[in-house]
Amino acid sequence: MRGQEEDVKKTLAAPHLVKQSIADSKVLLFYRPRQEGWTVAVVRRLNGEGFLITCYLTAAIKKGTEIWKRR
Repeated sequence: MRGQEEDVKKTLAAPHLVKQSIADSKVLLFYRPRQEGWTVAVVRRLNGEGFLITCYLTAAIKKGTEIWKRR
């Protein structure tokens, strides 16, 4: 995602959808739509703080508990 830093920041600041990971309840996936697919920013909450684990582009939204959705 080199060169996509602004897109990742926008995904974290104004996501379209936030889901909880099925593998780890402390991991949240922030989704923001693109022309083709989604930008996903994966964040882990630990000791009251969060940090970015990774980010990537995807065509599909993963399974998991929906935490928040833009209406």
